[in-house]
This record gives sequence, structure tokens and C-alpha cells, in this order.
Amino acid sequence: MVKYSTSPKATKNMPKGIPYIIGNELAERFSFYGMKCILIVFMTKYLMDHNGNYNTMSNAEATHWYHLFTSAVYYTPILGAIISDVFLGKYKTILFLSIIYCLGHLTLALDETAWGLAIGLSLISVGAGGIKPCVSAHVGDQFGKTNSHLLEKVFSWFYLSINLGAFISTMLTPILLKHYGSHIAFGIPGILMFIATILFWMGRNTFIHIPPGGMKFLKEIFSREGLTAIGKLCIIYIFIAPFWSLFDQTGSTWIIQAENLNRNWLGINWLPSQIQAINPIMILIFAPTFTYFVYPKLNQYFELTPLKKINIGLFLTVPSFLIIAYLQSQIDLGNTPSIAWQILAYAILTAAEVLVSITCLEFSYTQAPNNIKSLIMGLFMLSIAVGNTFTMFVNSSITNVNDGASFFFFFAKIMLLTALLFMIVVKFFRSKTYLHQEH
Repeated sequence: MVKYSTSPKATKNMPKGIPYIIGNELAERFSFYGMKCILIVFMTKYLMDHNGNYNTMSNAEATHWYHLFTSAVYYTPILGAIISDVFLGKYKTILFLSIIYCLGHLTLALDETAWGLAIGLSLISVGAGGIKPCVSAHVGDQFGKTNSHLLEKVFSWFYLSINLGAFISTMLTPILLKHYGSHIAFGIPGILMFIATILFWMGRNTFIHIPPGGMKFLKEIFSREGLTAIGKLCIIYIFIAPFWSLFDQTGSTWIIQAENLNRNWLGINWLPSQIQAINPIMILIFAPTFTYFVYPKLNQYFELTPLKKINIGLFLTVPSFLIIAYLQSQIDLGNTPSIAWQILAYAILTAAEVLVSITCLEFSYTQAPNNIKSLIMGLFMLSIAVGNTFTMFVNSSITNVNDGASFFFFFAKIMLLTALLFMIVVKFFRSKTYLHQEH
């Protein structure tokens, strides 16, 4: 039996397993976003019955199922974290769940019916969701004290690979769906997920395999430090759940809206689902811009703690949805506004994502006790699930959800209320030490 290294070696060099992790992440993100970006269009235009006839969903039904799937993807990280930290360790958990992930893609590619959709998305939600809390923690496991200074660089590469994979797949798979059908459009992301799994397996002998914690994991959770960290971080997660309720509509209601916009922009006639490709490109621009220019500038006027960054991001989400509500009101009047307005809303929402999501991820990782980092990542992702569940509930409760601007105005109001309440929370903790530190 092969014995793997269980602790990093004392070196100042980059860990040898990093290329396998970066390659795996790029291919996996291609597969996930490529599949996800065409879901709404597939359900409303390409879904078939067992006799080969079209059996498509309404916009409201498709929106419901889209957010149900997204919720499932972000509920399962808790399961993945427990399997990883208690029983199997990160490597075995990621590899095992990646195989389930591949089977989900295969099902979508082969079966165009509602049953194929349900089974495929269920398998993907278990696989994609289960590995989420393990992957970033697995990156950190590869580093020791002597080369920890390289960790920031690697996470930059890691984030670049995520957004590069997302951009390429979001541009490509809508074209594949339009010209070659769902078998090819779902099949290509499936092949990329298979390649991702093979790449991860190839790195097995170079990875650091941190063994599962077993009972130590449970003791860490219920220790004073563990419960304090979980309790205080969950306060933040409650407030960012509404952000995800709005943000993930870029893959559902925004695509439905884009069907009725003038999509000729920069000389290109964009497909509705391709507009989502704007987000990863803007992330790659905004993330370093905020880090090196915006944050230092704001720090000249006031102390910019992580909590304040998140609060600013919550407020910034409001105007993005006001723009979308305005667009919908114009559509309801029979006009055909330019897609440029939606792209402006994307830009504002992406800036909010940098302030909310990236800040909260980094803050969560630094504040979490070592043995429960995967669980903390899972709890962070639970906020995404709760946000999507809320959207699904609102979608089911409001009549003619996709036929009026009131739906989008409702979410803008919810976000404004959330931002105001969180501002009170930030002021409450201003004179206290929130967890270890705010810097």
C-alpha cells in the first residue's frame, strides 16, 4: 500500500502538487459553469419527453428548478466537509465525489427528458457541492511555514483558473447548445469534468494528504473556540444570504429578461446565456483593482475592515437590481432596451461580489480553527443555499413573477433592508474584537 506524505516538507519552493490542483480547478469550473449557464435555456426550449417530443417548462417553472438545483449544490458542502474531516480526508473525498460528479454530467448528456435532468442535476449537486469545502482547504494543506509566503500567489492562480474556466465555458456552451443540441452542449462539460478528475488522480503522489480528524474534529467543533467562531461567523452568513438570493438570478431571471433585450453589443449579437461571461472577466479586472487601488484609497478616509467591505457590497447590490427592474418596466411597456443596461448592472453586481464574497471567504478561512476549516467553508456556502431557497420560494409565491418589474423591485428592497441592518451589526461590533481581528 502506497504511503502518502501527511505533512508539508520544509522548503521555500512551490509544492509540486499545485499544477495538478490548478489544472483540476480550471477544468472542473469549465464543466460546472458550462452546464449551469445553459440550464434555463435548456429547460424552456430543449427539454423532451420519452417519445422525443418537446416538453419544455414555463419561465417560472424553470426559475424554480434552477434555484432548487443551486440550493442543493450549496447545501451538500456540509456533507462533504463532514465526510472529509471525520472519515476520508480531503483527497479521497474529492476523488470519490468527482466520480459521482462525472456520472451526473453523463446523465445530462445522454437523457434530454425531465427524469434525465432530475437525476443528472441530483448527482452533480452531490459531487460539485460535496467537493467545494474541501478544494480550497486542500490547497492550503500543501504549504508549510517555510513556503507559506507563496500561498497568496497560489490562491491568485486558483481564482484565475476558476474565472478563466467559467468565462470560456459560458461563451462556448450556449453556442454548442444552439448549433449542436443538448447532447453535445452537456457532453463537452462532462468531458472536462472527467479530465479534471484524471488530473487530480495524477497528483496523488505529490499531494500532502492530511488525515481525517475523526473525534478530534467533533471536539474542535464543540470546543469554546470552535463554537465561538461558528456562532460569530454565522451572524455574517445570515446577512449575506440575501446577497446570493439576488446574485444567482443572473443565471435565471436575468437570462429570461435578456431574451427580450436588444442583444447587439460591441458588434456582436449575444445569446442570452452568454451575457453571464461578463462576470468572470470583470472579476479578473475588479479583484486586483480593489486590492491595490480602491481599498488603499478608502483606507485614507476610514478604517476599512472586512465587515465594512461586506456592508458596502450589500449596499452596492441595490442599484444593480434597480437597473434590472427599470429594464423590466421598459419591456413591460413594449420597448426593447439595449443589453448594455444589463451589462452595467453586471458590473455593479460584480463589484459587490468582490466586496462581499471574496472578503467573506478570506475572513472565514483566517478566523476558522485549523481542524474545522472545511466545515466553516461549508457553512459559508450554506448561505448561498439559503439565498437560492428564498428566491425559489418568492418565485413560487408571486404571481406572474417574470412578467413585471415588481419582482425585481421587491428584491432591491430586501437588499436595502439587509444592508441597513448589517450596518447596525457592524457598528455594534465596532468597539469589540470580532473573532480574532478585523484586519
